[in-house]
Amino acid sequence: MSHVAEEIASQPECWRRAMELNPLGLPEPGERVAVLGCGTSLYIAQAYAALRESAGQGETDAFAASEFPSARRYDRIVAITRSGTTTEVLDALGRSAGVPAVALTGDLATPVSEAADTVIDLEFADEKSVVQTRFATTALVLLRAHLGLAPADLPEQARQAVGVPLPQGAVQARQFTFLGAGWTIGLANEAALKLREAAGAWTESYPGMEYRHGPISVTGPESLVWFFGQPPAGLPDQVVATGATASVSSLDPLADLIRAQRLAVELAGARGLDPDRPRNLTRSIVLTQP
Repeated sequence: MSHVAEEIASQPECWRRAMELNPLGLPEPGERVAVLGCGTSLYIAQAYAALRESAGQGETDAFAASEFPSARRYDRIVAITRSGTTTEVLDALGRSAGVPAVALTGDLATPVSEAADTVIDLEFADEKSVVQTRFATTALVLLRAHLGLAPADLPEQARQAVGVPLPQGAVQARQFTFLGAGWTIGLANEAALKLREAAGAWTESYPGMEYRHGPISVTGPESLVWFFGQPPAGLPDQVVATGATASVSSLDPLADLIRAQRLAVELAGARGLDPDRPRNLTRSIVLTQP
């Protein structure tokens, strides 16, 4: 079994541990917050930002760390970085001196511990894999729990997601579209990234209501369209009318992301690829100065 497959299967326990934590340094209600990340961590930042703002906790913006507008006023910065060494995250924190910053990381013995005012230790969810799975979802579970928006049975739903069947014909599909709304747009983006990273697949992601404004034109009998959460009324029928497969799950959308992670691994195997050795990727992006 690959490292990434083992890490996917370990998520129920990681989520349980995350829900038991009560860390210091996370945003207080009413604070204006920027959430930073790169790659997978950016998409988790997008999901958290949408959840926090929709819950009435305060204005919350998500940024790719390289694009963070450090001159804009925020009350707090939340940085998500599995490795603690990502150059863009460290640079963004360095450009934000004076703004309280909290970092979620899988390795305390890294530069982010000096760059942030508070560090939340998620080492129990750290990974050997290049392709992120459990660290990212565990971070989002922690953040959801802090907002009071993590269902008590979320670890059990994760357990179900590890074992339930994938959509029929999913591994045989040649084109994949992931759709969300609100906070699940970040999940859709992350699911698409997982299939690209692990299996080199043709994947796209959109807000569900935007899908009809052009992207549906590429959908056909060899497509899988995956909805995170409740789909827009009538849209699954339009997907099926193209000949594509539509996936709609009753699981919590974050638990449903586990199924997409599993699909990425199975698809990689079917294509003769090693999901532990994705092409052109490394575990952390550390840039050298010119």
